[in-house]
Amino acid sequence: MKKIITAATLVAMLFTSCTNKEQTTTENSMEQTLTMTQEWDKTFPKSDKVDHRKVTFHNRYGITLAADMYIPKGTGNNVKLPAIAVSGPFGAVKEQSSGLYAQHMAERGYLTIAFDPSYTGESSGEPRRMASPDINTEDFLAAVDFLSVQDNVDPERIGIIGICGFGGMAVNAAAIDPRIKATVASTMYDMSKVSVEGYFKSEDTPAQRMEKRKAIAAQRTEDYRTGTYKRAGGVVDPLPDDAPWFVKDYHAYYKTKRGYHKRSGNSTDGWNVIGTQSFLNQPLLAWAHEIETPVLLVHGEKAHSRYFSEYAFERMTGKKVEGQSAKQGNKELLIIPGASHVDLYDDLAAVIPYDNIDQFFKTNLK
Repeated sequence: MKKIITAATLVAMLFTSCTNKEQTTTENSMEQTLTMTQEWDKTFPKSDKVDHRKVTFHNRYGITLAADMYIPKGTGNNVKLPAIAVSGPFGAVKEQSSGLYAQHMAERGYLTIAFDPSYTGESSGEPRRMASPDINTEDFLAAVDFLSVQDNVDPERIGIIGICGFGGMAVNAAAIDPRIKATVASTMYDMSKVSVEGYFKSEDTPAQRMEKRKAIAAQRTEDYRTGTYKRAGGVVDPLPDDAPWFVKDYHAYYKTKRGYHKRSGNSTDGWNVIGTQSFLNQPLLAWAHEIETPVLLVHGEKAHSRYFSEYAFERMTGKKVEGQSAKQGNKELLIIPGASHVDLYDDLAAVIPYDNIDQFFKTNLK
């Protein structure tokens, strides 16, 4: 019988044969020691129904990621729990929405982690405030690596939740890693789509894209000349009177006591201007139609970003929908009546459908 060698395996073999065989990397050398805040500094109150501790894990690029682990109280030592990794929104930190989701799902019986993506928050990676469709997707895969080897986790029952811009990363992760048995994307952004087209295709011409490319290229030259990375700025503050309503929505979360956090780029000075360059030519949902595992897309009816989830549902199923919930096979789009984009960040509007999310995972992580 002939042995079939995949292209990826062949590349790996060729690379290995060309490297210095004396150079070896041990598991321990991959993990950096991080200094993390130990006191409770979240934007939400601590639950008395879960145990909490800080953990770290590394991705395949050698970046060490910081995470908060939440475990249901009273869990026996010999119990193998279903697990969920959570991250997002894009530009946020684990002390904000992702931690809230993780803690709440732990209350419902899951071992969860909320992690800071590479180059942000308490995670490592230099320079700070960079983003990448590849590396940030890898962050989810690395979280699955970590969860898969925990003594109290069932490696066959691991799911992920991506919020806002990390909803797109979560869907991309599901497309590449079958270990992810179920995926939830809440109030999702497709960061590649919005980078390429602008909001509602407002910048969707070759000339407009070229202007973006030229602007980022010029900024790269300037950054290299000065030896610094110019920041794009977080959510605008003070808020102009003529700001779009969704910008006011962001401001109400990131710039107020409700959601402000000092390590959040959205709350402070934002991403590096060149930090999101690669989203211009690396489409996140290119292989979404080949996802075999269940996916639940949750979005607010009034959210400016709703069309991203509708687009993702169409990519996965071939079925076009607008303004309504839909289900086809194991893919589901859940539209929350009256909810805005930011309403799904926290419990302020009491619209996060935890019951639906819980039932989704209970059905598919078994």
